[in-house]
Amino acid sequence: MTDQDLGGRRVLTIVTNYGVEQDELVVPVRHLRDAGATVDIAAMSNDPIRTLVGDKDPGETVRPSLTLPEVDPDGYDLLLVPGGTLNADTLRLQDATPDIVRSFTTAGRPVAAICHGPWALVESDVVRDRTLTSYASLRTDIRNAGGTWVDEPVVRDDTGGWTLITSRTPDDLDAFLREIDKELSPADV
Repeated sequence: MTDQDLGGRRVLTIVTNYGVEQDELVVPVRHLRDAGATVDIAAMSNDPIRTLVGDKDPGETVRPSLTLPEVDPDGYDLLLVPGGTLNADTLRLQDATPDIVRSFTTAGRPVAAICHGPWALVESDVVRDRTLTSYASLRTDIRNAGGTWVDEPVVRDDTGGWTLITSRTPDDLDAFLREIDKELSPADV
């Protein structure tokens, strides 16, 4: 858990209703809520979110807070984009996804994406001239979108007026969450 007090901070998580990698959704949401942050989960519909473990085994079921079309990104301090191959591939094709992502980046608010989550960033055309990591199979997509892909547990890129935090897999969640905590923590801590 965290010793950070993130009370008053609001995080938006965007996913689809099927295929999100369980630990990439559940672990960060619990961690942030335990630290006092308000975390909303936006999905394609109000139906339960069926997570998967390793892209194949059934995982926990999670209730969304709202739908992607209902999202008003202005009320949030950070955007969290979990992976899972099926989730990320479907999420990037939703009309609301690029609008939500670009709302954060143009306003200078941070985005954190893990595993296949950066596909939403590629689709939103926000990785150009950025350094990031992801699941290894995305490296060519990231390079083709003008980004620099590196193989590291967590990458923080503060260029371009907004912070981008990325990680490769659920194995990197500790490092990923440490960077998110730093980003959301009050400056005087």
